[in-house]
This record gives sequence, structure tokens and C-alpha cells, in this order.
Amino acid sequence: MEQWFPEREFFMRSQGQVRFIKISSKLQKRSAALALTASVAFVGSMGVMSVLQYQASVERASLMQRETTVATSEERLQAYRDNMDDVVLDLNKRQDFIEEMMKVLPADAVEQGGVQPTDADDGSSETDELVEKVSEAVPEAAELARIEARQLAFVEGLTRYADQRSRQAMWALRELGLDPQGMLANAEREARGGPFEALFGKDEIDPRFERLGLSLSRMATLEATLEGVPQIRPTDVAAANSSYGYRRDPFTGRAAMHRGLDFPGAMGSPIYATARGTVTFVGRRGGYGNVVEISHGQGLLTRYAHMSRFEAKVGDRVEAGAVIGAIGSTGRSTGPHLHFEVRVNGTAVNPRTFLELAPDVLKKARRNPGPQRTESADNAEGVAGV
Repeated sequence: MEQWFPEREFFMRSQGQVRFIKISSKLQKRSAALALTASVAFVGSMGVMSVLQYQASVERASLMQRETTVATSEERLQAYRDNMDDVVLDLNKRQDFIEEMMKVLPADAVEQGGVQPTDADDGSSETDELVEKVSEAVPEAAELARIEARQLAFVEGLTRYADQRSRQAMWALRELGLDPQGMLANAEREARGGPFEALFGKDEIDPRFERLGLSLSRMATLEATLEGVPQIRPTDVAAANSSYGYRRDPFTGRAAMHRGLDFPGAMGSPIYATARGTVTFVGRRGGYGNVVEISHGQGLLTRYAHMSRFEAKVGDRVEAGAVIGAIGSTGRSTGPHLHFEVRVNGTAVNPRTFLELAPDVLKKARRNPGPQRTESADNAEGVAGV
């Protein structure tokens, strides 16, 4: 180690003066250790991300493989012939599943999706063939076949609708410079648990029903992420007077990095949460002065600094527009203003992107139908919704 990091001496000449700089072996070792630690942490985080993405791809492949084994109309007809009671039991389980899914659907999902639990068969050849064959071979089971057809039509229609909404949400996140796949991976890493309860107990059921559950879960995660995107101004001030990026420091006059936007305002003017989230910090942070931080999920965080007072406490669930404090001049500040930051996985990003683009992008994403996609792009996204 001593051979790798010998004591080094440098001579620097500036404005006719010669300066002598010595870098000790100990300092070099510390710097190398810090760099190595950072590299290991980076590689580790990338490894975790890769494992999660691999697991997701394996789950998707497994589900799609099971979908290829969906019972054909001939097999279902044989089931009707062999044991009507088993068919009734199977249909009841499917109906119970549909009713449970209905409880967790967004309020507008069924209406906007154009699908109702009592809808007639959507005209697919598979269900048409099943109803026709059962009606001819087992006339007393014709009504059961029609019920099964309606169930499948509802499940397939709602799955397509959930996948479409997921694609709209992913499009919106990309437009705002975010990584939807990475944010889904973040959601998978969040703490969770509880006893395992299979969707249908120990019994197997048509995998299309499982696909619906996964599609709805994915849609819910992505749309919750959209709700947490900064989308309104944090103050009533029309514009910021200091932008994100390099600027002349107001105290030293030297070039410095400014990782947020500064909104000047009257002392005591209200400060608003820019999106739905949970307050995770209220207190003082060095040069920031009095600070409120709000976590919006999936690695998104907003920071509001230099406050004169707080109107929120740690643990509060806030909506966009909720008053969380007031403009002040605490910390390293030359006068009353709000310093506003947006951070993604701990890294500051330009807040202007969200404040200027988010309202229009979110409006388009919530419109039905959403942005047009090509068939190949849709396939690439994974219609299975996992």
C-alpha cells in the first residue's frame, strides 16, 4: 500500500509566486477508500435493480406461458359434460374474484373502460364457440356457458383498459424526464409483508384472471406515482428569480451550483405542497434554514427551505395545494424567499420541468384514450401488465 500511495509533492506557480503542496499517503488512502466505497455502492444498487428487473421478466414469461395453456372450448365443453357441479363452483370462484377486484378499482375505471360486469359477450370467437358447443351438447348448461362468456369478456376488457392506463401513465412519466420502469422497481423495494393468501386458495383458475389482478396493481402503482409528481407552484409568486444550475453565489460572488428555484415573496406568505405525499422532515437543515420535506413515493421528494414558520408535521398526509408553511429568510438567505427543490432518488433535478410541463402532460395522460402508440411499442411494454 505504501508503494501505491507514496507521499507526493507539487509545486504551483501563480502570479509570480511559487506554492508548495504536499499530499500525504494517509490522505491518498482515505480518498481511494472513499472512491472504492462509492463504486461498490453504485455497482450494488445497479445489481439490485438488475435482479428486480430479471424477476419481473421471469414472472411475465411465466404468466404468458400459463396463458398458452388456457382451456380450449373443447376442454371446457368436456368439463360441462363431466361434472356440472365443478363448473358451477369454478364460475362462483371467478365471480368472487371479479367482485373483489371491483372493490379496489378506481371510481372511474369501469365506466371509462366501457366494461360492466353484466356486459354481454364481446363477440370473441372463443366465447362464441364455447356457448354454441355447450348449448348444443348440454342444453341445460347453456346459461352457465353464457355466464362464463360474460365473465371472460369483462376480465379481458378490464385488463386491456388497465394496461392502456398504465401505458398512459408511463408515457407521462417519460415526458417529465422520469424512468417509469425504475420507479416500478422502487415500489417493489418498499417495505411490505403479511401472510400469503393465494388468489384462489389451493385451486387453479384461468390465468387471465390473475393477469387482471397484476394489471390493476401495476396501473395503481403508476397512477399513484403520477399523483406524486410536482404539478402546482409552491407559492403565489408568478415566477422564480433564481433558476436551477450554476450561478454567482450571492454571498461570495463565486460560481456555485444552485439545486433549486428561488421564489421571492413577502414574509409570511403561504407555501404549498406541490403534489400529494407524506411529510418526512420538519426542522432545520444548515444553510437551508427551516425546511419541510415531502416524500411522494418511488424516490420522489420535494424540499421547501428558508421558511419563517411551519404548518405541517412529520407524518402528515398532504394533497397538492395544502399549506405547509410560510416564506421566510432563515438559513443562508439574503431576504424573504422560498428555495424549492425536487429530488429523485436523492439527486436534485430541475424543478422547472415539472412546474411547467406537468399540468399539461398529466391532463393528456388522464384523457381517454391516451397518447397513440404503435402495436410494436404496446407489445414491448408488456400487455400482461406485470
